[in-house]
Amino acid sequence: MKTGVLAGKTVVELGSMIAAPYGAHLLNQLGADVIKIEPPAGETTRKLVRGGPSGSYLAFNRGKRSLCLDMTSEDGKEAFRSLIASADIVLQNLSPSAARKLGATFEDCNAINPDIIFCHIKGYGAGPLEEQVASNPIAEAATGVMYYNRPDGRPARLGPSYHDQFAGCYAVIAILAALHSDRSEERRNIEIGLYETGLHIAARDLLGVQLKSQLLGRPEQEPSAEFSIPGYGAYETQDGRWIYLVMLTDDHWRKFCTAVGLAHDPELATLRRRRARRPDVEQIVSGAVAAFGFDALVAKLDAAGVGHTEVLPLDRVLDTPQAQAGQKVSDFGFAGYDFQTPELPLGPLLGDVAGSLPPPLLGEHSTQIMQELGFSDARIADILGHGSAVQADPEATLWAKPRQAETTG
Repeated sequence: MKTGVLAGKTVVELGSMIAAPYGAHLLNQLGADVIKIEPPAGETTRKLVRGGPSGSYLAFNRGKRSLCLDMTSEDGKEAFRSLIASADIVLQNLSPSAARKLGATFEDCNAINPDIIFCHIKGYGAGPLEEQVASNPIAEAATGVMYYNRPDGRPARLGPSYHDQFAGCYAVIAILAALHSDRSEERRNIEIGLYETGLHIAARDLLGVQLKSQLLGRPEQEPSAEFSIPGYGAYETQDGRWIYLVMLTDDHWRKFCTAVGLAHDPELATLRRRRARRPDVEQIVSGAVAAFGFDALVAKLDAAGVGHTEVLPLDRVLDTPQAQAGQKVSDFGFAGYDFQTPELPLGPLLGDVAGSLPPPLLGEHSTQIMQELGFSDARIADILGHGSAVQADPEATLWAKPRQAETTG
């Protein structure tokens, strides 16, 4: 029996990659029953790592049920329409043309269920590009984020797909708002543009450059948040570990100098003066940090009240006492492997996420869901026999085994 603030709600997800699957993942953690509709080949993230599921699939699909349908077939369309008739929410990130082809637009779903809340995460909202497809790096490039992120001199994506995940969050906010609205068509027909999400995320920097353009007469922008304040960033210790220092204020600077034994220099006492001598300050901080081993430096910084943390590689993040305290992570097994996953940090609002199912195999719940929709066993067998739906093979190998290292003797 599902618990959580959305227990009793059924979400139909037509999602691929990250944006819609991530939004549906949040709804699932809040207690909703998420039915993930996938084509016979499965959604994209099922095949990204050695022919099998990627970290994105494992992280953002746990607890969902998989209904594998060929929605280009009449039987697949019939099953989809039956599901929509009894669902509460549809969340999808198909391209506009694919949504129309598959009969998965708001107009299609609203004709079946006039109370459905429908959310389409698409590349672009209203405007000349609204029919085009966009991805996370496209949103970064088009909204100014990528221009100043140049690790090798060339504009590059940030790495994690934050814009996709923000779009998923905005979708959940809109869906929760729609659940409490007057249920008019206008409020039940939700569109979230990835590009528009990127614009909103970039609001601080977009307004900052407008401010400087008017104050200075030129569109000046710092290369990054770290470089705008000397001493704020990552520095390497004597034993090769990295520490991130928070150096926002003059008081922070004073405490850091006290901690590492730097003499007071009135020429560097204010942020304005430190910015004017940025290279000197960076050299001072780098040298001071490099003079200590990590543990010795942390002891001094803690004693002086300096904000800091270690810059951790991914394989160590979940091993820390802070990550393991409370109920921040859950264990689950999948396809013979063991995993730990962070949970949505919302406490009592969540459902029983720790006991939820692992990510589903492709079509793992196809038969179960069609039975719930009232299809007879004979009809289900017919649909499966025609390939209009697929039931999972629990014995199928998901990942190709790595080759054994060759040995010489």
